[in-house]
Amino acid sequence: MDAQHAENTKRIAKNTLMLYVRMLFSMLVSLYTSRVVLNTLGVEDYGIYNVVGGLVAMFSLVSNSLSASVRRFLTFELGRGDMQRLKETFSTSVLIHIALAAVVFVLAESLGVWFLNTQMTIPADRLTAANWVFQASILSFMFGLFSVPYNASIVAHERMKTFAYIGILDVVLRLLIVLFVAYVPFSYDKLIVYALLQIAVSFALQLIYLRYCRKNFEECRLRWRFNKQCWKEMSGFAGWNFIGATSGLLKDQGVNVLLNLFLGPIVNAARGISSSVNAAIGGFAGNFMSAVNPQITKSYASGDRLYMFSLVERGSRFSFYIILFFALPVIFETDFILTLWLKQYPDHTVNFVRLVLLLSLCEILSNTLITLQLATGRIRNYQLAVGGMQLMNFPVSYVLLKMEFPPESTLIAGILISLLCLALRLVFLRGMVGLPVKHFLYNVCLNVSVVLALSAILPAMVHFNLQYGWGRFFATVATCLVCVGLTVYLVGCSASERQFINGRLQTVKAKLRI
Repeated sequence: MDAQHAENTKRIAKNTLMLYVRMLFSMLVSLYTSRVVLNTLGVEDYGIYNVVGGLVAMFSLVSNSLSASVRRFLTFELGRGDMQRLKETFSTSVLIHIALAAVVFVLAESLGVWFLNTQMTIPADRLTAANWVFQASILSFMFGLFSVPYNASIVAHERMKTFAYIGILDVVLRLLIVLFVAYVPFSYDKLIVYALLQIAVSFALQLIYLRYCRKNFEECRLRWRFNKQCWKEMSGFAGWNFIGATSGLLKDQGVNVLLNLFLGPIVNAARGISSSVNAAIGGFAGNFMSAVNPQITKSYASGDRLYMFSLVERGSRFSFYIILFFALPVIFETDFILTLWLKQYPDHTVNFVRLVLLLSLCEILSNTLITLQLATGRIRNYQLAVGGMQLMNFPVSYVLLKMEFPPESTLIAGILISLLCLALRLVFLRGMVGLPVKHFLYNVCLNVSVVLALSAILPAMVHFNLQYGWGRFFATVATCLVCVGLTVYLVGCSASERQFINGRLQTVKAKLRI
């Protein structure tokens, strides 16, 4: 079994490396495209695109819960090795998503159009463009729905190389859209054209996912047969997971709509910029989790509890370290980086970026716990408690904005609620799968807290004792990277983890010499 665990660890490392190649490329392109889109569309149109696209995402409440259900069941059946059950699960999930796309279309064209045109704060002369964006977002969302089972199959089979290539193609196509909108000298409404071209990209990616999965995975050939038992299990799982999906969307897109209602699209633009920064940095940890999560589900399915708990703890710690490595210099030098990147940016952007990154550091500790909880398939009580707590983001944010607190208060509330949700997850998993909570608190929570504190001391001294400019920027960033790297290696890693890292470095050195 130890040999199998070593092989799984190598697979996780290899898959993570492939996803990082994708992520580095995506981050560099997204940093450029975000700047071009903001300058091309303008602050107001950028805010409109951000909030209207978020309004469509509100209709993904059901789809998000079903998507988690599909990923869990496909990975679980792969772990059990039941091919017939795997085929039935895949075909049922495709049929469910086709039906769901029709439901979303009807709801969006009725409730969504009414809310956009009567309730949201959109300048009158941009309302037509906002409606075009809304319609384009609906179609893009529907294409994305169709690709969910195919995307889940690639992840379940741990074909991260393919996942990385398709992701890079996605980034390249969206870069071409930005360049077209920015530099082609035609007379057109740039916001409308930008939204319509996003539809073409979504459709093209859907065809690629479908073609690859049908060619490489036996179960990915749609059979027009509806398995009632499979549907019952998946819908029951998705039904309770609906609470978590709802709370997650209201925390992000729901609060974004509240910011629009109270403060207008300029604040939405600031929130959108902070989300872009967070997506670029959080993607590094997300890619690592994409490589780890299938192994957690498969180890649960095979009954290998000790390895499963080890993956949960290591996944939480190392995903935190990955975000910290990139987030800490951004937190210290936010204003300089935004000025260098965007030249001009809306008010509140600096605070939004810093708070969103702190929120990500808190939330990333729960990611492997969420995967483990979903792997059990028993999520009713968990979602009622944790999902209910997370739902508080929306009413608390409403009350804060109604009392005229600054928009940053919504993110501070989100950080506190995230920590409460982490505590609830630990309590539930201790009772359900015997998760050693004290061990997790010591090896994960205390560990990352010490690493964070030690990593920030020297960079803070450098940052606050130098004048604003390039000198302070380079000194602060260099100090952050060195301090985080050394602290993680010396304090954050166990002896066996340091040994593994040393072995990987030796392998890389040997290859470079050749």
